[in-house]
Amino acid sequence: MSKTKHILGLSGGKDSAALAVHMNNKYPDLDIEYFFTDTGYELKETYDFLNKLKTRLDKPIHYINPRNSFDYYLKKYNNFLPSQTARWCTIEMKLKSMETWLKPALDEGQEIITYVGIRYDERGRVGYKPTNDLIKAKFPFIEDCIDKEGVMEILESSGLGLPDYYKWRSRSGCTFCFFQRRSEWIGLKENDPAAWEHAKSLEKQATDNASAFTWIKDMPLTELEKPEVIAKIKEQHKRQLEKLKLKKDQQTQNNPFLKGEDISFEENLALDDVSSSCLICHK
Repeated sequence: MSKTKHILGLSGGKDSAALAVHMNNKYPDLDIEYFFTDTGYELKETYDFLNKLKTRLDKPIHYINPRNSFDYYLKKYNNFLPSQTARWCTIEMKLKSMETWLKPALDEGQEIITYVGIRYDERGRVGYKPTNDLIKAKFPFIEDCIDKEGVMEILESSGLGLPDYYKWRSRSGCTFCFFQRRSEWIGLKENDPAAWEHAKSLEKQATDNASAFTWIKDMPLTELEKPEVIAKIKEQHKRQLEKLKLKKDQQTQNNPFLKGEDISFEENLALDDVSSSCLICHK
């Protein structure tokens, strides 16, 4: 057995996809295992993007499934929804699933090198902290001085492009991810009504059991879906887009990869880099 196991986690987002393409092309001699932790509640566009990514890699993508469903863990945590301060969904469905997958190798004493898509312009940002000394994190984008523009160039030159969800959402993750902005929840309602109804049912289950949280602080989805609330949020979002359009810098204007895209697409792309987001899910 090899003493070193190389892994690269994919989220369905632009940075981890670009890192996979970068490592596949620049370091072909490394036996890297690409993996995606599939909660079963990801955006359809995420699965589509991963299927497209498969055609750019020389090795398959390994899909890891959590032992139990979100509904199971919701009951385990007394029907309290996860939140930015209590991210049990990440721990149970992403981190523990990954660590279970790695356990046989760790039990054999293998060193694990995990490649993380933190870019050069994000250096200093903290990612996944391994719980085992045998797991070491490497940051190829930082080592190779690849920033956001470099990521875009990798995606463009490979023909991979960007996930379609950027048209209405700023990052990957579960359909009911609590990191979504209000306008993105509306986007979920309009783009995936079934996922919206599922998110509502989970919230109802939680609130019926005295959960301290709703998906959006102080606004249940039953309130958000009211036509007058939707109209107000869309108007606020429109004003944000207008401000962004006025402030677009010359570099973005001259980026050929974004040429022809509407301003909402560019705004969602710009807001993808939210430092408070869950790194396991959103890189």
